[in-house]
Amino acid sequence: MITRIGILVFDGMTMLDASGPAEVFNLADPARQHYDLVFISPAGGRVVSSSGMDLGQTLTADDAGEVDTLLVAGGPLLPEGRINEELLSSVASLASGAQRVASVCTGAFVLAELGYLDGRRATTHWRHAQTLATRHPLVTVEPDVIHVRDGRYLTSAGISAGIDLALAMVEEDLGVEIARETARELVMFMHRPGGQTQFSTALSTPPAQNGALRTLMETVLANPAEEHTATSMAATVGVSVRHLNRLFQAAAATTPARWLERVRVDSARALILDGHSMTQVAQLSGFGSDETLRRAFARQLDTTPSSFRDHFATTRRD
Repeated sequence: MITRIGILVFDGMTMLDASGPAEVFNLADPARQHYDLVFISPAGGRVVSSSGMDLGQTLTADDAGEVDTLLVAGGPLLPEGRINEELLSSVASLASGAQRVASVCTGAFVLAELGYLDGRRATTHWRHAQTLATRHPLVTVEPDVIHVRDGRYLTSAGISAGIDLALAMVEEDLGVEIARETARELVMFMHRPGGQTQFSTALSTPPAQNGALRTLMETVLANPAEEHTATSMAATVGVSVRHLNRLFQAAAATTPARWLERVRVDSARALILDGHSMTQVAQLSGFGSDETLRRAFARQLDTTPSSFRDHFATTRRD
């Protein structure tokens, strides 16, 4: 049975959002026995990506007809403002008859704008997860997953996560062995270890709504190894611990304790990449012991400090 996959692109889209999944489907089915791949755009014809690369000979939604799977590429401007009506119309037309409707990266903003993700779990690039959650409060945004499926809707994290999403589709369609072989050809993990939080630096800019809270957060960020606690932070701001919790929920959608742990994990990541020993990392980031550091990495990043070092530390030696 042939599965027709429509990849929806548009001017300003991120090229890898489209080319990455397309290459997965191509490698999984080089003889074209299972997949029929078509590129679709609101106006058809030539599309220019955000990097200036061209994608030619795309079809309009009307010319393409029905697809079994619709995959919407993302683009850097989608989280910033109103989404083009022609793009929304094309997605709505194609999604109506599709068995699977998916997005890569910020393509989730298109699905959310159409209401498809209301009452559902979804993800997007870690940098834009809070924006998606704020703009579409009926969507349960999961900022740390690589991709998530809820019903017929699938969303993936930033850019290269579209490849992970496509591999998951191949596994569903053609089985684990073909998916695993495709991953080997791509020289990548079949299932990427950890979530996308291990790539993020979302804590680098404190929220600006409350001046005292912003000052507190800047102080903690500057020296996470100090003996910060919820009680000491509340005293610094001049509020009760309960009120501090409310301030953090409004500003960062988390608790002071969880935010502090995230700050220390961010600090630990930088120290690991600088080549410090794990004991030094634990002390300098405020965790105190290797075991506390390991548990925090498991909670926040779904990985271990050693695995993080192995995957992200440079192999260059001066």
